[in-house]
Amino acid sequence: MAESHPFRRAAEAKDLELLREALAEDVVLHSPILFRGFEGREVVVAVLSHVVEVFEDFTYVDELAEANRVVLRFRARVGDRELEGIDYLELGADGRVAELTVFVRPYSALTAFNERMKERLAAAPPAAE
Repeated sequence: MAESHPFRRAAEAKDLELLREALAEDVVLHSPILFRGFEGREVVVAVLSHVVEVFEDFTYVDELAEANRVVLRFRARVGDRELEGIDYLELGADGRVAELTVFVRPYSALTAFNERMKERLAAAPPAAE
């Protein structure tokens, strides 16, 4: 198997600097909760920095890669809720993540994740302008 994508290595290591390097400047994150995406590297890194703290026992269990797409299947917990999901990466010509779409199931775990994220984001200081 070929070496895993830098995004996977960054997520598994909770390495925000490597994560930043794996993302395109104009990356778009499509959340499993919000219809509108998060746009831009710094915004996406900020959101993902909370995600890595909310997900417990996070691990990728499968990876499929083809040309400019990488599909990463993961498992994690949020409190007492077990979840599984997919990170669907669309890569730019330079190999960096241009679009990241996240799918999570089951609904009860997604709801627990949403509640934890709302708590964390409400407590976060506003972004500098």
